[in-house]
Amino acid sequence: MSRSGQKPGTVLVVEDEPAQRQLVTDILTDLGLTVTQAASQAEALAAARAEPPQLVISDWKLESGDGLSLLRELRDSGVDSSFIMVTAYGSIAHAMEAIRAGADDYLSKPFERQALLLAVERTLRARDLQAENQRLAEEVGERDRLVDLVGKAPGMQRLYRRIEKIADTQASVLIGGESGTGKELAARAVHTLSGRSDGPFIAVNCGAIPEGLMEAEFLGAEKGAYTGAHQRRIGKFEAASGGTLFLDEVGELPLAIQPKLLRALQEGRVTRVGGNSEILTDVRIIAASNRDLEEEVTAGRFREDLYYRLNVVPIEMPPLRERREDIPALIDHFVARTARQHALKPAAIPASVRRRLVDHHWPGNVRELGNVVERLILLADDSGVTADDLPASFRSAPPAGSGFALPPEGVNWEALEHAALSQALSMAGGNRARAAKLLGLSYKAFLYRLGKHGLGQEE
Repeated sequence: MSRSGQKPGTVLVVEDEPAQRQLVTDILTDLGLTVTQAASQAEALAAARAEPPQLVISDWKLESGDGLSLLRELRDSGVDSSFIMVTAYGSIAHAMEAIRAGADDYLSKPFERQALLLAVERTLRARDLQAENQRLAEEVGERDRLVDLVGKAPGMQRLYRRIEKIADTQASVLIGGESGTGKELAARAVHTLSGRSDGPFIAVNCGAIPEGLMEAEFLGAEKGAYTGAHQRRIGKFEAASGGTLFLDEVGELPLAIQPKLLRALQEGRVTRVGGNSEILTDVRIIAASNRDLEEEVTAGRFREDLYYRLNVVPIEMPPLRERREDIPALIDHFVARTARQHALKPAAIPASVRRRLVDHHWPGNVRELGNVVERLILLADDSGVTADDLPASFRSAPPAGSGFALPPEGVNWEALEHAALSQALSMAGGNRARAAKLLGLSYKAFLYRLGKHGLGQEE
């Protein structure tokens, strides 16, 4: 079946002259098409509503009714069959009127067999392309729904390209970025678009597991392996076999567990706590951290070999303040999500409130925006959403971008940037990660600017 319940290769011929109607029917039947006939507007409308054809070929002038009225009634009824109008020779005005009303093509009487065949072939081919485009759009829409990443800013476009490029590989991925930027969404996107999408996606918050239970959590444990182990426990590596294991906040892993995880990653096998046999696993690892793991390695809090094993392909999530153009689309996304979750009618966010949301600094990034929008929708009354329901931070904090006024004479940008970098390094005691955060820069962008100005080279 094609769209709207239409059978493929079906044509409705509408013509009040029996001989002409049968001639067209015979030509189309020879093509392998299934043809039904109608002699009037009412008969054609009833037939099309009962079983919508792919194509309607109708004469402009009918003994009862006319082709243009038929076309309009079909469109008003939601029947989206393709339509070829047949007009009297030289009636170009009629043909143009039909095209404006939604006809796909027209034929002038008398027409030759070849002209009919070309018009039908052209119209059905265009319909097939339209159906294919709709199918692809639905696939993209479904992918976007599954992935749940929203945004068209340059940073997000780079993110999408990176995800699509590496999704179907087996490479480990390390996702960096501030808290609330959507690192797990990116991890799920990689999984969803990969050949492992039919396998499990197991997410583990490394910072939420007690250190004493961490080995059993990841590797599993045999019955009796420790106090309280009343039955065999399957570890996350086993549970994720055939799919993806997402290690969120991987920078929180204690040093004691890191060598065992490294071995599991490198060798593709685990040994349960209290067990002796090795278990093969087939897991793709995606890790994420809002800490700078290079800094953690330098400080001796994270193993260098594990860092390089995880960081085969890096992905950096842009903070919301660096993609403000995406905030309106994100607002609409969260309004719709809140309405679905709470069975509410979507409420409109007034322009004045939207401006406040766009101007906010968003230290909690996309997660914070989602929470604020949900709050606004849930607290909305009969008068709608108001700024009074915004959190206190909106009333106490200045809008993003305020606090600096460009002097009339302008500034020396290079000198200003050099001074800002130097002061940030000084305030952070030489800690580059903290200095980058003071300036609202990603760590890589901060290092680039340091190199550009020749700062910090003595370190």
